[in-house]
Amino acid sequence: MKTMNIHRPSLVILAALMLAGGMTACKKKKEVTETPAPSGEVEVTVLCSGPEYFTNNEAFRANALGESMDQATAKKKAMANARAELASAINTQIKGVIDNYVNSREMNNREEVAERFEGLTREVLDQKLSGTKTICERTMKVTDSGNYKTYVAIELSAQDLLSAYNERLSQDERLRIDYDYEKFKETFEAEMNKLGN
Repeated sequence: MKTMNIHRPSLVILAALMLAGGMTACKKKKEVTETPAPSGEVEVTVLCSGPEYFTNNEAFRANALGESMDQATAKKKAMANARAELASAINTQIKGVIDNYVNSREMNNREEVAERFEGLTREVLDQKLSGTKTICERTMKVTDSGNYKTYVAIELSAQDLLSAYNERLSQDERLRIDYDYEKFKETFEAEMNKLGN
């Protein structure tokens, strides 16, 4: 009988394992079903678009479309639209950085400082937008009309923008007095991290 007592804990453990295995085997796997499109609607796939082309904490990104009878004009339109979208996104983000930075600092004339920062933002953006990198470009010919459609996605490095912004701010005599690069960088990176999440 003593031998049975020695094996009894092993049998209990074995039985528990078998029971646990059987319970997980009985669980039904969730089936992924695609919801059909509503009647009269067809899903459109937009080239150079999707999560991999979204702005994150490393780069500002934008995508756009241009259409024309001329292939080169379609590309120019797409690039112009993408740059305009990118500039708008950067302006919005930088405005948040400036507001947070100015409010966290003890500056004499906050309103004037904020206006100077925003003026410099436009100058920096005008310089940096020409340095955007194309990360996707697809050109299609529309069979019905014979027109060309160009889809593009572009990006601008957040660190490149921060460096250019720092360089420009350091040259401004009125702002240089109150400007703290490390504090500005910290504020900038905190705002960019919000985009990455």
